[in-house]
Amino acid sequence: MQYSPNRTKDYQFSIVVPVYNEEENMSALENRLSNFLSHSIYPACVIFVNDGSKDESGWYIREICSRHKDFFYLDFEQNAGLSAAIKAGIDYCFSDYVGYIDADLQTDPDDFNLLLKDIPDYAMVMGIRANRKDSLFKKIQSKIANGFRRMMTNDGVEDTGCPLKVIQTSYAKRVPFFNGMHRFLPALIQLQKGEVKQIAVRHYPRVAGQSKFSLWNRLLSPFLDCFAYRWMKKRYINYKVGENNL
Repeated sequence: MQYSPNRTKDYQFSIVVPVYNEEENMSALENRLSNFLSHSIYPACVIFVNDGSKDESGWYIREICSRHKDFFYLDFEQNAGLSAAIKAGIDYCFSDYVGYIDADLQTDPDDFNLLLKDIPDYAMVMGIRANRKDSLFKKIQSKIANGFRRMMTNDGVEDTGCPLKVIQTSYAKRVPFFNGMHRFLPALIQLQKGEVKQIAVRHYPRVAGQSKFSLWNRLLSPFLDCFAYRWMKKRYINYKVGENNL
């Protein structure tokens, strides 16, 4: 499906922020994102994607967007999941670069500038959560899942779950999307022969709201998704047109 260019074309960098039942974080999110936009390396905007929230997140998003000319939103009719929210943000982005950050603010929007310094030379620049502030149980789950994914995808990525990434939009729009895709973004960029760089970023404990991840979608489901990725990798079509007269 083709999407018509919109106001994001007036910016070089768009930040996609999936939101699902994060009303307690919305005020802090507004402050942190608006502060970052004021000193972003590139002219930047924010695209909130309200993933069918059942609390007052949608109301807060509209209020925030009414106060800031560089804030926009997409509103899902019903919950579709994190991968769908990221895909929607990319579909509606017409900036040169597109980024992604979680609404829980466990990563810092200011660290986007660390990634943006290198994005002209890489298809993707992504964070590695330094000194993670999660529980020991979450860390163990993540370590197991990351190790298995690296073995299955051979992507060489240390922390694919870090919710701070910047991608050249031309690459992002060619990513084949499916449920669970967000765990494989680096590998899916590499399928296009794109280079991925990893940079250490700050990490904080969640101070409001509830995590949307459980043992199933943090550990068991990604195991199954790895096999889907392996199947797709063997059948992925990759081409470049040298010349045409269209």
